[in-house]
Amino acid sequence: MLLIPSLFKSKPKQNNTDKIKYFNIIKIFALVIISFTVFNCNNSKKTNYVSVEKTEKEQTHPGKKLMEINCYVCHSSTASHENRIGPPMIAIKKHYINATTTKEEFIEAMQAWIKNPNANDAKMPGAIKRFGIMPKTPYPEKTIKQIADYMFDYDIEQPEWFEDHYNKERGMHDGKGNKRRKGKYKKQAETNFEKLPHAERGLKYALSTKTVLGKNLMGTIQKQGTLDALLFCNENAYPLTDSMSVVHNAIIKRVSDKPRNPNNQANKQELKHIKTYKQVVANNQEPNPFVKEEQDKVHVYYPIVTNTMCLQCHGKPNETIKTPVANKLKAMYPKDKAIGYEVSQVRGIWSVTFNK
Repeated sequence: MLLIPSLFKSKPKQNNTDKIKYFNIIKIFALVIISFTVFNCNNSKKTNYVSVEKTEKEQTHPGKKLMEINCYVCHSSTASHENRIGPPMIAIKKHYINATTTKEEFIEAMQAWIKNPNANDAKMPGAIKRFGIMPKTPYPEKTIKQIADYMFDYDIEQPEWFEDHYNKERGMHDGKGNKRRKGKYKKQAETNFEKLPHAERGLKYALSTKTVLGKNLMGTIQKQGTLDALLFCNENAYPLTDSMSVVHNAIIKRVSDKPRNPNNQANKQELKHIKTYKQVVANNQEPNPFVKEEQDKVHVYYPIVTNTMCLQCHGKPNETIKTPVANKLKAMYPKDKAIGYEVSQVRGIWSVTFNK
């Protein structure tokens, strides 16, 4: 800007042509300054837009929900280090991805592991030693691809204890009891479920209950065996489900067309949803929550699908259900219908009811 006044001092007398020329130069300077300011402003806005866009994509990415549904029973980010039955998902990400790993390589590695989990191919020997080899769970390839795609591109929820544990595992801890440094992966704040859309809210209630039941049940199987897990389920499944109903201020039930306990018999409406979900799962499609609204209530339904672990108590007697377990089931549940299942079949549904 200091150059502009000097233009008028260069000649004491100026004709009209010179004045027009000088004014044009001033206009050019002004346009340059304005353009520079606008560019900086737009560039700043662009950065903000990219940040917002990334957050929106992260929240709506199908792999996020699929990971919560299919993985968090064993790989929850909220369980303590002592009271868990599998490593958190962030640990899996850090063990499988390094500076040179491509997304395609990561997805391929996840697909291969899920298809055939075994000790020889494991990249987490410490987890295998502590938790054992995960059961084979034949999820659709599309499901695993979407989960792996999400894991590769976005930050994964991290337990409070994880970074210290991870650093110690690699000899990076200073040994002085210092607090963990805040890394790239921060534990996300808990969601206020009541602000979620009805379908998402009901699903969160069901999945959080599933996590509590699954964590306790599978932990008992690993530590004490299937027979003790059967006793645990008999004595604790209802109280744990009821406690989660209190936590969420909702009615949370597991119902079936083939119940083990007669109290879990599905009603007429629920039977229709079970039939629909059986067709969806049989067609290898991803099920979505079904929502039914009344005046002041919301009902949300979501399928309960079997995996290999389930077959220890819900498979075929004397095959996937071992003889001692089959005998105990017969003694405990004389009217048991919840047997004969194979992997990836709908065993029932979650039925969740809450106020609008």
